[in-house]
Amino acid sequence: MKIDRRQVLGLLGAGAATPACATPPPTYAGPVEFLHGVAAGDPTPQGAVLWTRITPADPVPGVSIPVQVEAWPWEEGPPEATMPGLAAVATSAERDWTVKVDINRLQPGCDYGYRFSVAGRPAARSPIGRFRTLPAAQSTEAVVLAVASCSLYPGGWFNAYQAIAELDRVDAVVHLGDYIYEYGAAPSDYGMRTGLELNRIPEPPHEIVTLADYRRRHAQHKADPQAQAAHARAAWIMTFDDHEVTNDPWEGGAQNHNPDEGDWAARKVAALTAYLEWNPIRDPRPGTPLHEAVRRSFRFGRAAVLHMIETRLSARSRQLEYEDITAPDGTIDRARLDDPERRLMGQAQLDWLGEAMANDATWQVLGNQVLMARLVVPDLIEAVGPDAIEAAMPDLADYQQRRLREMAALGAVQAPLNLDAWDGYPAERDRLYAEVRQAGGRLIVLTGDSHAAWASNLHDDQGRVGVEFGATAISSPQPSYSRALPGAPMADLTVAASPDLEWCEFEPRGFFVISLTPERVECRMMGVTTLLSPEFQTRERARFTVQAQADGIGPLEPA
Repeated sequence: MKIDRRQVLGLLGAGAATPACATPPPTYAGPVEFLHGVAAGDPTPQGAVLWTRITPADPVPGVSIPVQVEAWPWEEGPPEATMPGLAAVATSAERDWTVKVDINRLQPGCDYGYRFSVAGRPAARSPIGRFRTLPAAQSTEAVVLAVASCSLYPGGWFNAYQAIAELDRVDAVVHLGDYIYEYGAAPSDYGMRTGLELNRIPEPPHEIVTLADYRRRHAQHKADPQAQAAHARAAWIMTFDDHEVTNDPWEGGAQNHNPDEGDWAARKVAALTAYLEWNPIRDPRPGTPLHEAVRRSFRFGRAAVLHMIETRLSARSRQLEYEDITAPDGTIDRARLDDPERRLMGQAQLDWLGEAMANDATWQVLGNQVLMARLVVPDLIEAVGPDAIEAAMPDLADYQQRRLREMAALGAVQAPLNLDAWDGYPAERDRLYAEVRQAGGRLIVLTGDSHAAWASNLHDDQGRVGVEFGATAISSPQPSYSRALPGAPMADLTVAASPDLEWCEFEPRGFFVISLTPERVECRMMGVTTLLSPEFQTRERARFTVQAQADGIGPLEPA
Protein backbone atom coordinates (compact mmCIF):
# COMPACT_ATOMS: atom_id res chain seq x y z
CA MET A 1 0.00 0.00 0.00
CA LYS A 2 1.35 3.41 -0.98
CA ILE A 3 1.77 5.93 1.82
CA ASP A 4 3.44 9.31 1.54
CA ARG A 5 5.67 11.19 3.92
CA ARG A 6 2.94 13.52 5.20
CA GLN A 7 0.82 10.51 6.14
CA VAL A 8 3.71 9.09 8.16
CA LEU A 9 4.01 12.34 10.08
CA GLY A 10 0.34 12.17 11.01
CA LEU A 11 0.36 8.49 11.90
CA LEU A 12 3.36 8.22 14.21
CA GLY A 13 2.74 7.56 17.88
CA ALA A 14 5.52 7.56 20.44
CA GLY A 15 6.27 5.93 23.75
CA ALA A 16 8.56 7.96 25.97
CA ALA A 17 12.08 6.85 26.74
CA THR A 18 11.85 8.80 29.97
CA PRO A 19 8.30 9.71 31.01
CA ALA A 20 7.44 13.37 31.10
CA CYS A 21 7.32 14.88 34.57
CA ALA A 22 5.76 18.02 36.05
CA THR A 23 9.16 19.70 36.43
CA PRO A 24 11.43 18.46 33.64
CA PRO A 25 15.16 18.27 34.36
CA PRO A 26 17.45 20.79 32.69
CA THR A 27 18.34 20.06 29.07
CA TYR A 28 21.86 19.02 28.22
CA ALA A 29 23.35 21.46 25.70
CA GLY A 30 26.79 19.95 25.08
CA PRO A 31 28.03 17.94 22.08
CA VAL A 32 26.48 14.51 21.44
CA GLU A 33 27.20 11.53 19.20
CA PHE A 34 25.28 8.45 18.01
CA LEU A 35 28.02 5.85 18.52
CA HIS A 36 25.85 2.75 18.90
CA GLY A 37 23.76 2.80 15.76
CA VAL A 38 20.02 2.30 15.58
CA ALA A 39 17.77 -0.72 15.93
CA ALA A 40 14.15 -1.65 15.37
CA GLY A 41 12.32 -4.49 17.05
CA ASP A 42 9.04 -6.10 18.05
CA PRO A 43 7.25 -5.17 14.80
CA THR A 44 3.47 -5.00 14.55
CA PRO A 45 1.23 -4.39 11.52
CA GLN A 46 1.19 -0.72 12.55
CA GLY A 47 4.75 -0.05 13.69
CA ALA A 48 7.73 -1.18 15.76
CA VAL A 49 9.95 -0.25 18.69
CA LEU A 50 12.79 2.00 17.51
CA TRP A 51 16.00 2.24 19.54
CA THR A 52 19.18 4.27 19.71
CA ARG A 53 21.70 5.47 22.25
CA ILE A 54 23.03 9.01 22.55
CA THR A 55 26.54 9.61 23.89
CA PRO A 56 26.96 13.05 25.49
CA ALA A 57 30.45 14.46 25.65
CA ASP A 58 29.89 15.27 29.34
CA PRO A 59 27.45 12.65 30.68
CA VAL A 60 26.55 14.42 33.89
CA PRO A 61 23.59 13.15 35.90
CA GLY A 62 20.51 15.25 36.46
CA VAL A 63 20.08 16.46 32.88
CA SER A 64 18.08 15.11 29.97
CA ILE A 65 18.41 15.05 26.21
CA PRO A 66 15.24 15.59 24.14
CA VAL A 67 15.10 13.27 21.15
CA GLN A 68 12.77 12.91 18.20
CA VAL A 69 12.37 10.16 15.64
CA GLU A 70 11.25 10.44 12.04
CA ALA A 71 10.13 7.69 9.69
CA TRP A 72 9.32 7.52 5.99
CA PRO A 73 8.36 4.97 3.35
CA TRP A 74 11.62 3.25 2.50
CA GLU A 75 11.29 3.55 -1.25
CA GLU A 76 10.99 7.36 -1.00
CA GLY A 77 14.36 7.78 0.70
CA PRO A 78 15.17 9.98 3.71
CA PRO A 79 14.11 13.61 3.82
CA GLU A 80 16.85 16.16 3.20
CA ALA A 81 16.14 17.92 6.49
CA THR A 82 14.77 16.76 9.80
CA MET A 83 10.98 16.72 9.62
CA PRO A 84 9.28 18.89 12.24
CA GLY A 85 6.26 18.05 14.31
CA LEU A 86 7.10 14.63 15.75
CA ALA A 87 6.54 13.98 19.42
CA ALA A 88 9.80 14.19 21.35
CA VAL A 89 10.96 11.86 24.09
CA ALA A 90 13.84 12.31 26.49
CA THR A 91 16.69 10.21 27.78
CA SER A 92 19.10 10.62 30.67
CA ALA A 93 21.81 8.90 32.65
CA GLU A 94 19.06 7.07 34.54
CA ARG A 95 18.57 4.76 31.57
CA ASP A 96 22.17 4.96 30.32
CA TRP A 97 21.20 7.49 27.62
CA THR A 98 19.30 4.86 25.63
CA VAL A 99 16.11 5.70 23.76
CA LYS A 100 13.13 3.51 22.85
CA VAL A 101 10.16 4.84 20.91
CA ASP A 102 7.12 2.69 20.11
CA ILE A 103 5.69 4.02 16.86
CA ASN A 104 2.30 2.91 15.59
CA ARG A 105 -0.49 3.57 13.11
CA LEU A 106 1.65 2.82 10.07
CA GLN A 107 0.58 0.53 7.21
CA PRO A 108 0.94 -3.27 7.39
CA GLY A 109 3.45 -5.11 5.22
CA CYS A 110 5.46 -2.01 4.31
CA ASP A 111 9.14 -1.06 4.59
CA TYR A 112 10.07 2.13 6.43
CA GLY A 113 13.25 4.05 7.05
CA TYR A 114 13.90 5.89 10.31
CA ARG A 115 16.44 7.96 12.16
CA PHE A 116 16.75 9.91 15.40
CA SER A 117 17.84 13.48 16.05
CA VAL A 118 18.36 15.65 19.10
CA ALA A 119 15.45 18.04 19.32
CA GLY A 120 16.40 21.53 18.21
CA ARG A 121 19.72 20.35 16.76
CA PRO A 122 19.07 19.02 13.24
CA ALA A 123 22.77 18.39 12.67
CA ALA A 124 22.82 15.86 15.55
CA ARG A 125 21.33 12.89 13.68
CA SER A 126 21.69 9.14 13.94
CA PRO A 127 22.44 6.69 11.14
CA ILE A 128 19.44 5.44 9.16
CA GLY A 129 17.72 2.15 9.89
CA ARG A 130 15.07 0.08 8.13
CA PHE A 131 12.21 -2.14 9.26
CA ARG A 132 9.15 -3.82 7.83
CA THR A 133 5.78 -3.83 9.54
CA LEU A 134 4.03 -7.17 9.95
CA PRO A 135 1.60 -8.14 7.20
CA ALA A 136 -2.14 -7.95 7.72
CA ALA A 137 -3.64 -10.93 9.54
CA GLN A 138 -5.14 -12.50 6.42
CA SER A 139 -2.22 -11.78 4.10
CA THR A 140 -0.90 -14.81 2.20
CA GLU A 141 2.50 -13.34 1.36
CA ALA A 142 5.69 -15.17 2.26
CA VAL A 143 7.77 -14.18 5.25
CA VAL A 144 11.58 -14.38 5.34
CA LEU A 145 13.38 -14.52 8.69
CA ALA A 146 17.10 -14.64 9.48
CA VAL A 147 17.71 -16.66 12.66
CA ALA A 148 20.82 -16.23 14.79
CA SER A 149 22.26 -16.70 18.26
CA CYS A 150 25.46 -16.72 20.32
CA SER A 151 27.67 -13.70 19.55
CA LEU A 152 30.83 -13.96 21.66
CA TYR A 153 32.81 -10.73 21.18
CA PRO A 154 36.29 -12.27 21.64
CA GLY A 155 35.26 -15.27 19.53
CA GLY A 156 35.97 -13.44 16.28
CA TRP A 157 34.58 -10.97 13.79
CA PHE A 158 30.79 -10.73 13.59
CA ASN A 159 30.89 -11.68 9.92
CA ALA A 160 27.60 -13.54 10.16
CA TYR A 161 25.91 -10.32 11.28
CA GLN A 162 27.39 -8.60 8.23
CA ALA A 163 26.09 -11.40 6.03
CA ILE A 164 22.60 -10.90 7.46
CA ALA A 165 22.84 -7.18 6.71
CA GLU A 166 23.66 -8.00 3.09
CA LEU A 167 20.73 -10.38 2.47
CA ASP A 168 18.58 -9.43 -0.50
CA ARG A 169 15.46 -9.93 1.58
CA VAL A 170 14.91 -10.28 5.29
CA ASP A 171 11.63 -9.26 6.90
CA ALA A 172 12.89 -9.68 10.47
CA VAL A 173 15.86 -11.08 12.38
CA VAL A 174 15.07 -13.58 15.14
CA HIS A 175 17.81 -13.64 17.79
CA LEU A 176 17.52 -16.58 20.17
CA GLY A 177 19.89 -15.49 22.89
CA ASP A 178 23.46 -15.23 24.11
CA TYR A 179 23.58 -11.79 22.52
CA ILE A 180 26.38 -11.00 24.99
CA TYR A 181 28.51 -13.19 27.27
CA GLU A 182 29.37 -12.48 30.86
CA TYR A 183 32.98 -13.77 30.93
CA GLY A 184 36.10 -11.71 31.54
CA ALA A 185 39.30 -11.18 29.55
CA ALA A 186 41.81 -13.41 31.35
CA PRO A 187 43.80 -15.61 28.96
CA SER A 188 41.96 -18.68 30.29
CA ASP A 189 38.49 -17.13 29.94
CA TYR A 190 36.06 -18.40 27.33
CA GLY A 191 37.08 -17.48 23.79
CA MET A 192 40.09 -15.42 24.81
CA ARG A 193 42.64 -17.36 22.78
CA THR A 194 41.02 -15.87 19.69
CA GLY A 195 40.17 -12.65 21.47
CA LEU A 196 43.80 -11.95 22.31
CA GLU A 197 44.90 -12.83 18.79
CA LEU A 198 42.40 -10.37 17.26
CA ASN A 199 42.54 -7.79 20.08
CA ARG A 200 38.82 -8.26 20.66
CA ILE A 201 38.87 -7.77 24.42
CA PRO A 202 35.55 -7.78 26.29
CA GLU A 203 34.66 -4.54 28.05
CA PRO A 204 34.86 -4.38 31.01
CA PRO A 205 37.73 -6.90 31.09
CA HIS A 206 36.30 -8.89 33.99
CA GLU A 207 33.22 -11.00 34.56
CA ILE A 208 30.19 -8.73 34.54
CA VAL A 209 28.01 -8.67 37.66
CA THR A 210 26.67 -5.15 38.26
CA LEU A 211 24.28 -2.99 36.26
CA ALA A 212 27.19 -0.79 35.17
CA ASP A 213 29.08 -3.90 34.00
CA TYR A 214 26.18 -5.21 31.92
CA ARG A 215 25.61 -1.79 30.36
CA ARG A 216 29.25 -1.53 29.30
CA ARG A 217 29.17 -5.01 27.72
CA HIS A 218 26.00 -4.20 25.75
CA ALA A 219 27.54 -0.91 24.67
CA GLN A 220 30.56 -2.73 23.29
CA HIS A 221 28.38 -5.03 21.19
CA LYS A 222 26.24 -2.16 19.89
CA ALA A 223 29.38 -0.23 18.94
CA ASP A 224 30.53 -3.07 16.67
CA PRO A 225 29.99 -1.95 13.04
CA GLN A 226 28.90 -5.40 11.84
CA ALA A 227 26.33 -5.68 14.61
CA GLN A 228 25.14 -2.17 13.78
CA ALA A 229 24.70 -3.15 10.13
CA ALA A 230 22.52 -6.14 11.02
CA HIS A 231 20.39 -4.08 13.40
CA ALA A 232 19.92 -1.36 10.80
CA ARG A 233 18.84 -3.88 8.13
CA ALA A 234 15.58 -5.13 9.67
CA ALA A 235 13.53 -5.32 12.83
CA TRP A 236 14.81 -7.80 15.41
CA ILE A 237 12.68 -10.14 17.52
CA MET A 238 14.77 -11.20 20.48
CA THR A 239 14.79 -13.44 23.52
CA PHE A 240 17.60 -14.00 26.01
CA ASP A 241 19.33 -17.27 26.80
CA ASP A 242 21.71 -17.75 29.73
CA HIS A 243 24.79 -15.61 29.05
CA GLU A 244 22.88 -12.34 29.06
CA VAL A 245 22.91 -13.04 32.82
CA THR A 246 25.43 -15.83 33.43
CA ASN A 247 26.10 -19.43 32.43
CA ASP A 248 23.42 -22.07 33.09
CA PRO A 249 20.95 -20.27 35.35
CA TRP A 250 17.85 -21.83 36.82
CA GLU A 251 15.04 -20.48 38.95
CA GLY A 252 17.16 -20.26 42.10
CA GLY A 253 20.74 -19.69 40.96
CA ALA A 254 23.28 -20.42 38.24
CA GLN A 255 26.34 -22.54 37.56
CA ASN A 256 28.41 -19.37 37.10
CA HIS A 257 27.10 -17.35 40.03
CA ASN A 258 29.27 -17.58 43.12
CA PRO A 259 28.62 -16.40 46.70
CA ASP A 260 31.20 -13.61 46.36
CA GLU A 261 29.27 -12.17 43.37
CA GLY A 262 26.42 -10.86 45.48
CA ASP A 263 22.73 -11.61 45.62
CA TRP A 264 21.44 -13.76 42.74
CA ALA A 265 18.12 -11.92 42.46
CA ALA A 266 19.90 -8.56 42.30
CA ARG A 267 22.23 -9.82 39.56
CA LYS A 268 19.25 -11.00 37.49
CA VAL A 269 17.57 -7.61 37.82
CA ALA A 270 20.76 -5.80 36.83
CA ALA A 271 21.30 -8.03 33.79
CA LEU A 272 17.71 -7.82 32.56
CA THR A 273 17.52 -4.06 33.17
CA ALA A 274 20.52 -3.51 30.91
CA TYR A 275 19.20 -6.02 28.36
CA LEU A 276 15.89 -4.17 28.07
CA GLU A 277 17.55 -0.74 28.00
CA TRP A 278 19.94 -1.71 25.22
CA ASN A 279 17.61 -3.65 22.91
CA PRO A 280 14.49 -2.78 20.87
CA ILE A 281 12.06 -4.80 23.00
CA ARG A 282 8.80 -3.55 24.48
CA ASP A 283 9.14 -3.22 28.22
CA PRO A 284 6.94 -5.45 30.38
CA ARG A 285 3.74 -4.09 31.81
CA PRO A 286 4.26 -2.19 35.08
CA GLY A 287 4.29 -4.56 38.03
CA THR A 288 5.27 -7.65 36.01
CA PRO A 289 8.67 -9.38 36.15
CA LEU A 290 11.30 -8.14 33.72
CA HIS A 291 11.72 -11.56 32.10
CA GLU A 292 8.11 -11.51 30.88
CA ALA A 293 9.07 -8.87 28.29
CA VAL A 294 10.39 -11.63 26.01
CA ARG A 295 7.22 -13.78 26.18
CA ARG A 296 5.19 -12.53 23.21
CA SER A 297 3.79 -13.50 19.79
CA PHE A 298 4.04 -12.04 16.27
CA ARG A 299 1.62 -12.87 13.48
CA PHE A 300 2.94 -13.01 9.91
CA GLY A 301 -0.36 -13.14 8.05
CA ARG A 302 -1.79 -16.54 7.18
CA ALA A 303 1.69 -18.06 7.01
CA ALA A 304 2.84 -18.18 10.63
CA VAL A 305 2.67 -16.96 14.19
CA LEU A 306 6.01 -16.70 15.97
CA HIS A 307 5.90 -17.30 19.74
CA MET A 308 8.96 -16.27 21.75
CA ILE A 309 9.41 -18.18 25.00
CA GLU A 310 11.62 -18.02 28.09
CA THR A 311 13.22 -21.18 29.51
CA ARG A 312 16.00 -19.89 31.75
CA LEU A 313 14.94 -17.72 34.67
CA SER A 314 11.26 -17.95 35.53
CA ALA A 315 10.52 -21.64 36.15
CA ARG A 316 13.49 -23.85 35.24
CA SER A 317 14.38 -26.57 37.72
CA ARG A 318 18.07 -26.92 38.46
CA GLN A 319 19.95 -28.73 35.70
CA LEU A 320 20.84 -32.35 36.28
CA GLU A 321 24.42 -33.57 36.07
CA TYR A 322 25.23 -36.96 34.58
CA GLU A 323 26.10 -38.33 38.01
CA ASP A 324 22.56 -37.44 39.11
CA ILE A 325 21.03 -39.84 36.59
CA THR A 326 23.63 -42.62 36.61
CA ALA A 327 22.40 -45.79 38.29
CA PRO A 328 24.77 -47.99 40.34
CA ASP A 329 25.19 -50.33 37.36
CA GLY A 330 26.28 -47.43 35.14
CA THR A 331 23.05 -47.18 33.15
CA ILE A 332 20.80 -44.11 32.94
CA ASP A 333 18.23 -43.77 35.73
CA ARG A 334 15.25 -42.98 33.49
CA ALA A 335 12.87 -42.49 36.41
CA ARG A 336 15.06 -39.69 37.75
CA LEU A 337 15.43 -38.15 34.31
CA ASP A 338 11.68 -38.36 33.59
CA ASP A 339 10.61 -36.86 36.92
CA PRO A 340 7.38 -34.96 36.11
CA GLU A 341 8.12 -32.37 38.81
CA ARG A 342 11.03 -31.01 36.79
CA ARG A 343 10.02 -27.87 34.86
CA LEU A 344 11.55 -25.79 32.09
CA MET A 345 8.82 -23.36 30.98
CA GLY A 346 6.44 -23.68 33.91
CA GLN A 347 2.68 -24.17 33.79
CA ALA A 348 1.77 -20.49 33.47
CA GLN A 349 3.88 -20.11 30.34
CA LEU A 350 2.62 -23.40 28.88
CA ASP A 351 -0.95 -22.22 29.41
CA TRP A 352 -0.13 -18.93 27.71
CA LEU A 353 1.45 -20.74 24.77
CA GLY A 354 -1.51 -23.09 24.39
CA GLU A 355 -3.86 -20.12 24.11
CA ALA A 356 -1.51 -18.23 21.78
CA MET A 357 -1.36 -21.20 19.36
CA ALA A 358 -5.16 -21.18 18.94
CA ASN A 359 -5.16 -19.31 15.63
CA ASP A 360 -5.67 -20.03 11.93
CA ALA A 361 -2.12 -19.47 10.68
CA THR A 362 -0.52 -22.51 9.02
CA TRP A 363 2.64 -22.67 11.10
CA GLN A 364 3.12 -22.24 14.83
CA VAL A 365 6.76 -21.17 15.16
CA LEU A 366 8.56 -21.32 18.49
CA GLY A 367 11.48 -19.00 19.24
CA ASN A 368 13.26 -21.30 21.69
CA GLN A 369 16.64 -21.18 23.41
CA VAL A 370 17.80 -24.80 23.84
CA LEU A 371 17.62 -27.87 21.62
CA MET A 372 14.28 -29.70 21.73
CA ALA A 373 15.10 -32.79 19.64
CA ARG A 374 15.99 -36.09 21.29
CA LEU A 375 19.79 -36.28 20.92
CA VAL A 376 21.98 -39.13 22.10
CA VAL A 377 25.70 -39.38 22.81
CA PRO A 378 27.12 -41.65 20.08
CA ASP A 379 28.78 -44.91 21.12
CA LEU A 380 32.41 -44.08 20.39
CA ILE A 381 33.67 -47.44 21.64
CA GLU A 382 31.51 -49.27 19.13
CA ALA A 383 32.18 -46.74 16.37
CA VAL A 384 35.99 -46.50 16.50
CA GLY A 385 37.08 -48.99 19.17
CA PRO A 386 38.81 -48.48 22.52
CA ASP A 387 42.30 -48.56 20.98
CA ALA A 388 41.58 -45.50 18.82
CA ILE A 389 40.25 -43.65 21.85
CA GLU A 390 43.37 -44.39 23.89
CA ALA A 391 45.63 -43.52 20.95
CA ALA A 392 44.08 -40.05 20.79
CA MET A 393 44.76 -39.24 24.44
CA PRO A 394 48.42 -38.08 24.28
CA ASP A 395 47.54 -35.29 21.83
CA LEU A 396 44.75 -33.88 24.01
CA ALA A 397 44.82 -31.45 26.89
CA ASP A 398 43.80 -32.77 30.31
CA TYR A 399 40.25 -31.39 30.09
CA GLN A 400 39.88 -32.87 26.59
CA GLN A 401 40.99 -36.25 27.84
CA ARG A 402 38.40 -36.08 30.61
CA ARG A 403 35.71 -35.09 28.11
CA LEU A 404 36.62 -37.93 25.75
CA ARG A 405 36.50 -40.54 28.53
CA GLU A 406 33.15 -39.13 29.68
CA MET A 407 31.78 -39.28 26.13
CA ALA A 408 32.90 -42.87 25.72
CA ALA A 409 31.18 -43.91 28.95
CA LEU A 410 27.99 -41.97 28.18
CA GLY A 411 27.74 -43.30 24.64
CA ALA A 412 27.88 -46.85 25.89
CA VAL A 413 24.63 -46.29 27.83
CA GLN A 414 22.86 -44.06 25.25
CA ALA A 415 22.86 -40.99 27.49
CA PRO A 416 21.19 -37.75 26.40
CA LEU A 417 23.64 -35.43 24.67
CA ASN A 418 22.84 -32.29 26.69
CA LEU A 419 21.06 -32.22 30.05
CA ASP A 420 20.87 -28.41 29.92
CA ALA A 421 18.50 -28.70 26.92
CA TRP A 422 14.98 -30.19 26.63
CA ASP A 423 16.55 -33.67 26.90
CA GLY A 424 17.13 -32.86 30.57
CA TYR A 425 13.41 -32.11 31.00
CA PRO A 426 11.56 -34.81 28.99
CA ALA A 427 8.32 -34.57 30.99
CA GLU A 428 8.13 -30.83 30.26
CA ARG A 429 8.74 -31.55 26.57
CA ASP A 430 5.83 -34.00 26.61
CA ARG A 431 3.63 -31.32 28.14
CA LEU A 432 4.65 -28.87 25.42
CA TYR A 433 3.90 -31.40 22.67
CA ALA A 434 0.50 -32.03 24.25
CA GLU A 435 -0.25 -28.30 24.02
CA VAL A 436 0.75 -28.34 20.35
CA ARG A 437 -1.55 -31.28 19.60
CA GLN A 438 -4.39 -29.74 21.58
CA ALA A 439 -4.08 -26.56 19.49
CA GLY A 440 -3.80 -28.53 16.24
CA GLY A 441 -0.59 -26.69 15.43
CA ARG A 442 2.04 -27.44 12.80
CA LEU A 443 5.13 -26.83 14.94
CA ILE A 444 8.34 -25.28 13.63
CA VAL A 445 10.96 -24.80 16.38
CA LEU A 446 13.79 -22.30 15.97
CA THR A 447 16.63 -22.93 18.41
CA GLY A 448 19.94 -21.35 19.39
CA ASP A 449 22.45 -22.02 22.21
CA SER A 450 24.35 -25.05 20.88
CA HIS A 451 26.95 -23.44 18.54
CA ALA A 452 26.13 -26.02 15.86
CA ALA A 453 23.58 -26.34 13.05
CA TRP A 454 20.79 -28.93 13.34
CA ALA A 455 17.71 -30.16 11.47
CA SER A 456 15.37 -32.60 13.20
CA ASN A 457 11.96 -34.21 12.99
CA LEU A 458 10.35 -33.95 16.44
CA HIS A 459 8.37 -36.92 17.74
CA ASP A 460 6.24 -37.89 20.69
CA ASP A 461 4.49 -41.22 21.37
CA GLN A 462 1.89 -40.43 18.70
CA GLY A 463 4.38 -39.69 15.94
CA ARG A 464 5.83 -36.58 14.35
CA VAL A 465 4.75 -33.39 16.10
CA GLY A 466 6.99 -30.84 14.42
CA VAL A 467 10.35 -29.89 12.94
CA GLU A 468 13.31 -28.13 14.57
CA PHE A 469 16.02 -26.01 12.98
CA GLY A 470 19.01 -25.15 15.18
CA ALA A 471 21.17 -22.11 14.45
CA THR A 472 24.90 -22.30 14.78
CA ALA A 473 26.68 -19.39 16.46
CA ILE A 474 27.53 -15.94 15.14
CA SER A 475 31.00 -16.24 16.70
CA SER A 476 30.98 -18.60 19.70
CA PRO A 477 33.20 -21.71 19.48
CA GLN A 478 31.82 -25.02 18.27
CA PRO A 479 30.64 -27.38 21.04
CA SER A 480 33.31 -29.31 22.91
CA TYR A 481 31.74 -32.70 22.20
CA SER A 482 32.25 -32.14 18.45
CA ARG A 483 35.99 -32.46 19.06
CA ALA A 484 35.83 -35.32 21.53
CA LEU A 485 37.68 -37.70 19.21
CA PRO A 486 39.94 -36.19 16.54
CA GLY A 487 39.21 -37.62 13.12
CA ALA A 488 35.89 -39.21 14.07
CA PRO A 489 32.84 -38.04 12.09
CA MET A 490 31.06 -36.84 15.22
CA ALA A 491 28.23 -35.20 13.28
CA ASP A 492 27.43 -38.41 11.39
CA LEU A 493 27.73 -40.51 14.55
CA THR A 494 25.39 -38.17 16.43
CA VAL A 495 22.79 -38.32 13.63
CA ALA A 496 22.97 -42.13 13.61
CA ALA A 497 22.54 -42.33 17.40
CA SER A 498 19.74 -39.76 17.78
CA PRO A 499 16.10 -40.69 17.07
CA ASP A 500 14.98 -37.20 15.96
CA LEU A 501 18.10 -35.83 14.30
CA GLU A 502 18.33 -35.80 10.48
CA TRP A 503 21.37 -33.56 9.91
CA CYS A 504 23.93 -31.57 11.85
CA GLU A 505 27.14 -29.68 11.18
CA PHE A 506 29.54 -28.48 13.86
CA GLU A 507 32.17 -26.37 12.15
CA PRO A 508 31.04 -23.16 10.36
CA ARG A 509 29.75 -20.14 12.21
CA GLY A 510 26.69 -18.51 10.69
CA PHE A 511 22.87 -18.40 10.82
CA PHE A 512 19.92 -19.70 8.85
CA VAL A 513 17.25 -18.14 6.68
CA ILE A 514 13.73 -19.53 6.93
CA SER A 515 11.00 -18.68 4.42
CA LEU A 516 7.40 -19.50 5.28
CA THR A 517 4.25 -19.50 3.15
CA PRO A 518 0.85 -20.98 3.98
CA GLU A 519 1.92 -24.08 2.04
CA ARG A 520 5.56 -24.76 2.88
CA VAL A 521 8.69 -23.87 4.85
CA GLU A 522 12.19 -23.63 3.42
CA CYS A 523 15.31 -23.37 5.58
CA ARG A 524 18.75 -22.46 4.25
CA MET A 525 21.68 -23.10 6.58
CA MET A 526 24.30 -20.40 5.99
CA GLY A 527 27.94 -20.35 7.05
CA VAL A 528 30.76 -17.81 6.85
CA THR A 529 34.22 -18.86 5.77
CA THR A 530 36.19 -17.25 8.60
CA LEU A 531 35.95 -15.29 11.85
CA LEU A 532 39.61 -14.28 11.86
CA SER A 533 39.29 -11.52 9.26
CA PRO A 534 36.49 -9.19 8.13
CA GLU A 535 37.11 -10.51 4.61
CA PHE A 536 34.83 -13.52 4.22
CA GLN A 537 32.37 -15.32 2.00
CA THR A 538 28.90 -16.63 2.86
CA ARG A 539 27.99 -20.11 1.68
CA GLU A 540 24.84 -22.16 1.85
CA ARG A 541 25.62 -25.36 3.77
CA ALA A 542 22.30 -27.20 3.44
CA ARG A 543 18.66 -26.62 2.51
CA PHE A 544 15.48 -28.26 3.81
CA THR A 545 11.77 -28.01 3.12
CA VAL A 546 8.64 -28.92 5.07
CA GLN A 547 5.16 -29.15 3.51
CA ALA A 548 1.88 -28.39 5.23
CA GLN A 549 -0.51 -31.33 5.12
CA ALA A 550 -4.25 -31.30 5.66
CA ASP A 551 -3.87 -33.42 8.78
CA GLY A 552 -0.69 -31.85 10.11
CA ILE A 553 2.95 -31.35 9.19
CA GLY A 554 4.99 -33.22 6.61
CA PRO A 555 8.48 -34.56 7.26
CA LEU A 556 11.71 -32.62 7.00
CA GLU A 557 13.10 -33.10 3.49
CA PRO A 558 16.52 -32.12 2.09
CA ALA A 559 16.18 -29.79 -0.89
